Amino acid sequence: MKKIGLLGGMSWESTLEYYRLINRGIAERLGGTHSAECLLYSVDFALIEELQERGAWEELTALMISHARTLEKGGAECLLICTNTMHLMAGEVQDALGIPLLHIGDVTGEAVKGTGLERVGLLGTRHTMERDFYRLRIAQKFGVEVLIPEEEERALVHRVIYGELVRGIFTDQSRASFLRIIEALGDRGAGGIILGCTEIPLLVRPGDSALPLFNTMEIHARAAVDWALGE
Repeated sequence: MKKIGLLGGMSWESTLEYYRLINRGIAERLGGTHSAECLLYSVDFALIEELQERGAWEELTALMISHARTLEKGGAECLLICTNTMHLMAGEVQDALGIPLLHIGDVTGEAVKGTGLERVGLLGTRHTMERDFYRLRIAQKFGVEVLIPEEEERALVHRVIYGELVRGIFTDQSRASFLRIIEALGDRGAGGIILGCTEIPLLVRPGDSALPLFNTMEIHARAAVDWALGE
């Protein structure tokens, strides 16, 4: 079994789920008392949020590279960035490492393509929804068109993520708002929805929507298990 490096804490609410999903996946594949060999570097998310809001992406990139190298020096044989937004600098992080980075957009794109869908909606932070590092990658590599909510809807999703979900607050009111946005994306032609923030699956569950939901956290964790076991 290979060692998985987890760069998490963005937020710890979803990183906790990453740890659970990866260990459960290893146990299901190998049986008995098996669990994952992994290392976790969990950051102080308050600093990350502050730098994001200031648009200090160069400083954030330097931080991510430093933390990733710490995991590599500790013995990690691959890296997972346990958040969608911080894949904005995934290329720079990968270039600074001698181990592979398992890109959350790639494994999500593969999952969507595997269903045969050609158009999906995307929910995430405003950085993930509005910048092209995520949508364009999926479109170019997998031929899947990615729709985003309207401007006011994007603002609501971003506000709920940072004001509630990363703090462990999950309300029926916010769930209903997200489901209305999902329905609107479906009306615009989306055949499924990428939950492109690793906290959103903690709020919106598969049975909540008539559209198929692509849980990026679960997809990413499953890819890590596959990689660790050489599959």
